Amino acid sequence: MKDHLLDLVEHTFDLGCIDLIKITGTDSSTVVDALAEDRSVVVQAQFKKPMTELIGTFGMPNLSKLKVLLNIPEYKEKSKITITRKDRNGESVPEGLHFENMRGDFKNDYRFMTAEIIAEKLKTVKFKGVSWNIEFSPTIAAIQRLKFQAQANAEEITFQAKTEDGDLKLLFGDHSTHSGNFTFQPAVNGKLSRVLSWPVAQVIAILNLTGDKVFRISDEGAAQITVDSGLAVYNYILPAKSK
Repeated sequence: MKDHLLDLVEHTFDLGCIDLIKITGTDSSTVVDALAEDRSVVVQAQFKKPMTELIGTFGMPNLSKLKVLLNIPEYKEKSKITITRKDRNGESVPEGLHFENMRGDFKNDYRFMTAEIIAEKLKTVKFKGVSWNIEFSPTIAAIQRLKFQAQANAEEITFQAKTEDGDLKLLFGDHSTHSGNFTFQPAVNGKLSRVLSWPVAQVIAILNLTGDKVFRISDEGAAQITVDSGLAVYNYILPAKSK
């Protein structure tokens, strides 16, 4: 379970804009929902195999604390991480995580958020679905080139994406001031008819995550980056930004 929790924290909290997630667990699936504090990213994820320990609906708040607990050296080898449960209205519901080292002389408890509170705190965003105009798997070299342009145009919080002569180009700034552009993906299938803006920091943070990635962009004002970590598939949905 520790590997799954580490994977979950990396692919949510490590984005830098998420500190609360919702878990919906059944015998057949373990689903994760999250929303960036500034609503710039919607996360919809599912573990490839259901985590039978995480059955129920609950919130995991204060992910920064959970990350600290998962990385404490006392819990590195042969530690015990268990789900604590309690009876509520005649039903057994998840209460939290109990950490205990190998010798049993170092312990911590991390508390979950109840289903009612997480439903209030994290309104599930319904993604109706769109038609994707282009879809591709970005290369490591392309991601690095994006970082270079972001460094060269550090004052820009968004970039624009457009197709030109069959290539996907990303543009920073405008011709009235400092600017830059580069080919992010050559020979893409499809075409963008609208030039939309996307958040630099969030896109780079997602592309920095561990896993295989697929990038999709729609003229309808949405982009989606799918990351397959090996343990789970994470869909990061980004609404287009105003320039």
